Amino acid sequence: MGDVIQALPVLRLLKKHLPDSEIYWWIDSALAPLLAGDPDLTGLILFERKRWGNPRYWPELARSIAWTRAQKFDWVIDLQCLARSAAFGWLANGHRLIGLDEVREGARGFYDLAVRRTSFHTHAVDWYLSVLPPLGVPIHDHFTWLPERPSVATAVDAKWPLNDFRWVVLQPGARWDNKRWPAEYFAELVRNLLRENPIYRFAILGSRTDDSLGQLITAAAPGQCLNLCGRTTLPEMIEWVRRCTLMVTNDTGPMHVAAALRKPMVAVFGPTEPHRTGPYGLLQDVVRVDLPCSPCLSPRCKNPQPLECLRTVTPALVLAQVRQLGGV
Repeated sequence: MGDVIQALPVLRLLKKHLPDSEIYWWIDSALAPLLAGDPDLTGLILFERKRWGNPRYWPELARSIAWTRAQKFDWVIDLQCLARSAAFGWLANGHRLIGLDEVREGARGFYDLAVRRTSFHTHAVDWYLSVLPPLGVPIHDHFTWLPERPSVATAVDAKWPLNDFRWVVLQPGARWDNKRWPAEYFAELVRNLLRENPIYRFAILGSRTDDSLGQLITAAAPGQCLNLCGRTTLPEMIEWVRRCTLMVTNDTGPMHVAAALRKPMVAVFGPTEPHRTGPYGLLQDVVRVDLPCSPCLSPRCKNPQPLECLRTVTPALVLAQVRQLGGV
């Protein structure tokens, strides 16, 4: 999800510079709701990740490739730089294939042009955008990253009336276990915020697998917390972030949604490097503690004190950041 959100500026600028262009996005079908009905897209090409690993469904994959080749695309742009995305881009047989120059799975061997990352600390959004100048597309920030979806907003308001409370969105899950700030710390933050301002209410976002985290946090203040883990669609999740006063989050996809919407947030970082994948343009909202092992960029913690980089970010530190943002 985070990669899709961070890549959206490329789509916006392509469409602004080439308003008559027809643009398709090749996307994992599980993430398709993020882009369904997007005003800048002509359509989606679905990657059926789960099915196409089974030889039984390879004829379906072949039909998808054949349809893509028949479109005779002028440009094919690969921002994921994985073997599967680069191979599909090459099989699409467009006039020009451009991708990112990264030593990962040999993807760059498929490209006509590979764009290097300027430095180790170059943010992913800036790296993605760097494919545009070679195509003659200027880079600027005069675009709406995530346009409103009125029908989704209406559905969210009908399902979960906000009333006059000040809503804080909490995002306790993350793809890596060692990117998850402890759920008990989220619970303690909830208690501390309610002591300082009882008008707060908390919406806990996440997937179905995050439900146990949501339950633990909800138990800290059952009447003031709304456990939405596994209960929202992806577009509904975006509208929840749009409506909140503040977000407290791990380094995960919804954090990039909040950055795209310019929402005040506290983003807790441990093993990852915020300059590369932090909330774009809002790095001042990152909270982390310097340790010799952090950032390790590894999905597995090898510290003798497990998750020290996250556990040393105490609820008190996050509460202080919330105060600094004017959230209390």
